[in-house]
Amino acid sequence: MKNIRQSNISIHRDSWVEINLENLAYNIKEIRKSIPQGKKLLAVVKADAYGHGAVMLAPTILASGCDMLGVASIDEGIDLRNAKIGCEILVLGAVPVWAVESAVNAGISIAIFSKEHLAACKQAYERTGVKPKVHVKIDTGMNRIGVQPADAVDFIREVQAADYLQIQGIFTHLYEAESVDETAKQVNIWNSIISQIDTTDLLLHIQNTAGTLCYDVPASNMLRIGIGLYGLAPDYPTRESFTELLFTNKDFKKPELKPLMSLKGRIVHIHETGAPAGVSYCHTFKTDVPVKVATIPVGYADGVSRLLSNRITAELNGKKIRQIGNITMDQMMFDITGVDASVGDVVTLIGDGAMTIDEWAKILGTINYELTCRLKVRLPRVYTR
Repeated sequence: MKNIRQSNISIHRDSWVEINLENLAYNIKEIRKSIPQGKKLLAVVKADAYGHGAVMLAPTILASGCDMLGVASIDEGIDLRNAKIGCEILVLGAVPVWAVESAVNAGISIAIFSKEHLAACKQAYERTGVKPKVHVKIDTGMNRIGVQPADAVDFIREVQAADYLQIQGIFTHLYEAESVDETAKQVNIWNSIISQIDTTDLLLHIQNTAGTLCYDVPASNMLRIGIGLYGLAPDYPTRESFTELLFTNKDFKKPELKPLMSLKGRIVHIHETGAPAGVSYCHTFKTDVPVKVATIPVGYADGVSRLLSNRITAELNGKKIRQIGNITMDQMMFDITGVDASVGDVVTLIGDGAMTIDEWAKILGTINYELTCRLKVRLPRVYTR
């Protein structure tokens, strides 16, 4: 029996994103099997859980064995707090100094890496009487945010000595986990810093999904899982690239993850063209014979790139059908010649029997992360279990 939950979004449309919560629980359990016992898991739910819906996924994530949630901004963390999500939440991105007090009031941990952060945290403590919870972010090569390695030890010690702070952890971010050699550079920097400080009771985290499954970094006790939660594989290093590096998990096995997201729409109109004829703007699809056309209400305003026009297929009643003509803002058309179909039948664009997010990403020359984040603009999300 399929149980369905609907997020609080208008459902007066014949198109939607379907999210399988059972697959989410399965993925977390499979990842748990692949990592050392005793290490904590932080589930990254930034960007509304990569477009899957953070508030709706959080209970399943926590019930399936994750210890903490990671977000990109204080606002994302407050959304979770407003939904009565009481677990530890860490803002992984840069927090504006003027917003530190909001994080304190919401019981949200923040990343810090500058003197300005320290000053803002002290002011927040003086106003609230509550010590801000912090994780020190180190820049080991990403060159995005973080304290520089040369300054990291002194900065961490200053944070540890501050009586107005509650330091919870230290972390960095892998910029190319698919490269063993590049990762080795970052791990060596990380190990050098961690070896010089007292890490008692601190959470130490460096690994993302690929890093979690491919490397064993002893100087870490928490792992951050992002894209793997959602059943999409990151880029892994090839087995041939493994060297005799101590931190490399040479026996790693890629878990069989299950995608959560499907994209579906109902046929709203069927007709047959004349011959010759063209379909959609600029007639980028032309035919010399009559074609049976089905229209569904999904377009580029829903996050389906116009660059996919005439390049994708979908599933309808067990048959593969091709998309024809330019994808428009709100609608797209398919050639259903020879397929027994009626208005109201469901067309699956992504999911069982249809193309995958990874296949779309390959066509567009991008990554699966970007596409799942796009599919949230107007599409209602339906949660199944």
